[in-house]
Amino acid sequence: MSTIAAISTPAGKGALAVVRLSGPESRNIAERHTKPLEDHRAIYSLFRDGNEVTDEVIVTLYEAPRSYTGEQMVEIACHGSTYVQQKILQVLIADGARLAEAGEFTRRAFLNGRLDLSQAEAVADLIDSTNAAASRLALSQLRGGYARKLKELREELVELTSLMELELDFSQEDVEFADRGKLHELAATIERESGRLTESFRLGNALKNGLPVAIVGKPNVGKSTLLNALLGDDRAIVSDIPGTTRDTVEDSTVIGGFQVRFVDTAGLRRSDDAIESQGIERSLRAAERAEVILYVVDAEEEESAVKQELAELAGKVPLEGRSVIVVRNKADKGASSYSEGHLVSAKRGDGLEELKRTIIENVAQQEIPDVALTNLRHYEALTKLHGAIEHVIEGLDSEVSADLVVIDLRDALFHIGSITGEVTSDEVLSSIFTRFCIGK
Repeated sequence: MSTIAAISTPAGKGALAVVRLSGPESRNIAERHTKPLEDHRAIYSLFRDGNEVTDEVIVTLYEAPRSYTGEQMVEIACHGSTYVQQKILQVLIADGARLAEAGEFTRRAFLNGRLDLSQAEAVADLIDSTNAAASRLALSQLRGGYARKLKELREELVELTSLMELELDFSQEDVEFADRGKLHELAATIERESGRLTESFRLGNALKNGLPVAIVGKPNVGKSTLLNALLGDDRAIVSDIPGTTRDTVEDSTVIGGFQVRFVDTAGLRRSDDAIESQGIERSLRAAERAEVILYVVDAEEEESAVKQELAELAGKVPLEGRSVIVVRNKADKGASSYSEGHLVSAKRGDGLEELKRTIIENVAQQEIPDVALTNLRHYEALTKLHGAIEHVIEGLDSEVSADLVVIDLRDALFHIGSITGEVTSDEVLSSIFTRFCIGK
C-alpha cells in the first residue's frame, strides 16, 4: 500500500492549513523533516527541507488502526501561506509519498473497515451540508445510526433466508424448522422497516437539498415580487404585464435552520401562446414536486373566487401529502372578507416573517428522525429491497416452493449489501469517492 499526501484544508491563503499523510511510510517520511513523533500526541516542531526551515508546525501521529483511515497517519498543521502549504506537500512527495486522489483518505477508511459505505457517503454529505437540519442528519449517519439500522435489517434478512434455505435443504426429509406463519411474521417485520426507511426519503431529501416550495397563482398577483421579498434579492423580473414569468425561477435561502428552495412559476391561466403554455405546464410540474405550495391571490379577491381557484388547482395537481398555504398579497391595497391564509404585502414586506414561520412549521412539526434516507442511491436500493420482500410475502401466502422464495431473499440481501458496500463494484466506489475533495 502506497503512502499518500494531500492538503486537507480549502485552497488559498488562511491562518492555518493541514497537510495529511496516510500509509505505512507516513511516520518515516514526516520524521525526516520534523522532531520524533509520539502516537496521538501533538508535537511542536520546525519543518525542514534539508537545512532550510520551511515553517513552524504542529505534527500529530495516529498509529494504525486508531486513525481516520485505519492505517498510520500524520497530520501537519502549518501556517496558511499557499507557498508553505505547497512547499511541505512537495517535500513529502519528493520523499516517497504520492499525491492523494479525490476522496482517497475516506476510501481507505472504508476499505480498512473504519466506515461502511453509507458512513463514507455521509462524510461527503456533512461537508456539503448548508443548514442545521442537513448537518444533523449527515452527522447521525456518519456516527453509525443509519448503519446500525441497516445492520439490524440485514440480520433479519439473513435469519429469514437461513430458515428458508434450511427448509429447502431438508425438504425431502419432511423436517420443519419454522412454520410459514413465523416466516410470514418475520418477512412482514422486514417489509415494515424497509418501507419506513423508503418513506423517510421524502423528508430526508427535503432536509438535505432544501424544502421545495412552489409559488403558484394566477398572473399578476405578485408571485415574483413575493419570491424576491422572501429571498431578499431581486431574483425574478417584476412587471405589471400579465404573463411576464414564462419559466420557473428557482433560488434558495435558509430559514430557521432549514434550507428552503423557492420556485416562482408562470401564472396559471388559459393561453394560446405556445411558450406561455409550456411555462404553465412547468408550473404545474413544480407544484407536483413541492412539499409546500404557496398559492398567491390578490388580497381583495373574494372568498368564492379563491375557493374556486383552489378547486381548479386540485384538479390539476395531486395535493395529498403536501401543504397548501394561501397567501393574500397586496395587503397595502386593501383586503376582502376572505380571512384564511396569510395577509402579506410583498412590496412593503408586511407579514413575511409570519409566512416564513408557517412554511418552516410544515417541516418542524414533523418528527425529524435520527435515521432518514437522504441518498438517492440508497433510496433506489431500498425500494428494490422492499419490492423483493413483497414478493417473498406473496410467495409465502401462496405456498410457493422455498427455492423461489430464496431467490427473492438473496435479491433483497444484494440490495442492502450495495448500500453498506459489501457487494459494491469498483465502478460504484469510484463514482462515490470522486465526489470528495482531495485531502478527504
